[in-house]
Amino acid sequence: MTGCARPATVPVFDYTPLDGIRRNSQALRGQVVLVNFWATTCGICVTDMPALTALHQRFAGPAFRTLAVAMSYDPPSRVADFAESRRLPFDVVIDNTGSIAAAFGNVRVTPTTALLDATGAIAFQAQGKPAIDSLAHRISSLLAQA
Repeated sequence: MTGCARPATVPVFDYTPLDGIRRNSQALRGQVVLVNFWATTCGICVTDMPALTALHQRFAGPAFRTLAVAMSYDPPSRVADFAESRRLPFDVVIDNTGSIAAAFGNVRVTPTTALLDATGAIAFQAQGKPAIDSLAHRISSLLAQA
């Protein structure tokens, strides 16, 4: 599903992955970024996490980044256990204040997937089961432009 309300460029936001090191989205500029809003209670999210992991590994490198943003209602301990047990190779972030979801146009539905181009602009955003082949094509195109 496309056409979600979203800003052209994501406002700057702070985030803290499970490694505990606070970061700022400004540091993501210059990279293509896959952002997946998910929850441990979302069946599609859990089922598709291996495909997102494979997509991340396919494009892994200095020009590409993946952020898995757990929704504010997801218990942090459950998110951490999920990420650890599945050895997720990308940054997992708990959006405990909802500020990251707000920065992406007030995301409320999981999964919601967005792609940011190297300037920080939202090149693509959709709700529902991600079409992995389509995402791979979009990522390749954005990386070629970066």
